[in-house]
Amino acid sequence: MNAIDPTSIDEIRRRAEALGPWFHNIELGGVWTAPNHFLGNYPAVKWQRFADAVPQDLTGKSVLDIGCNGGFYSIEMKKRGASRVLGVDFDDTYLAQARFAAQQTGHDIEFRKLSVYDLGSLGERFDIVLFMGVLYHLRHPLLALDLIHEHVAKDMLVFQSMQRGSAESFPVEENYTFWETEHFDDPRYPKMHFIEHRYADDPTNWWAPNAACVEAMLRSAGFEIVQHPETEVYICRRVDAPHGAGAVYPAKGSTP
Repeated sequence: MNAIDPTSIDEIRRRAEALGPWFHNIELGGVWTAPNHFLGNYPAVKWQRFADAVPQDLTGKSVLDIGCNGGFYSIEMKKRGASRVLGVDFDDTYLAQARFAAQQTGHDIEFRKLSVYDLGSLGERFDIVLFMGVLYHLRHPLLALDLIHEHVAKDMLVFQSMQRGSAESFPVEENYTFWETEHFDDPRYPKMHFIEHRYADDPTNWWAPNAACVEAMLRSAGFEIVQHPETEVYICRRVDAPHGAGAVYPAKGSTP
């Protein structure tokens, strides 16, 4: 793709509109990609609330941005000096937007079409893994967290998910008897609401976890929560996964 004259605002606007609609509002040479976003200047408004929790200097660090969308977070990581940033997404339109945004902002970022369920094919681990706004779009969210832990996370996981329900956590016991059921009715108990049809006009919104569920899932997959700088954002460190986490079931007809 030939470089576009960064002073040609009309050309940038034409290309950006042709690649739209955008979910990431990114400023490209005076042109905003989603100026009428229903969430405002998104995701910058979200980023501003937790940016200080991510190291300011990422010199020598590698970053994997899972579900990179239009490339906002990939670009922010490169701005902080990350030596390598790889953005992956399964949507061709988002990948085209991300490549265009990276080009226009002058950042050398690699983008690949890849499903979160195929992360093992990368064959490498990254110092920082971003998993922002993806979990609730997945049919198999806990599997995705297990795969991130098993294949690509080296140290830090920056995680964000839409949440619904109680923002408080329940002091869950290690075990309950079969006859104890009251805790399931407590709104603070880990819950994942299943969306059979649509939510916010989006057919890819499959789940709406509460805060306790998000935290429990992260711990269950082997991620220690070290900071909670924003309502939906968690800064985690990769640790040993609990016993039984990420267990692979044997193929049909095989011996366990």
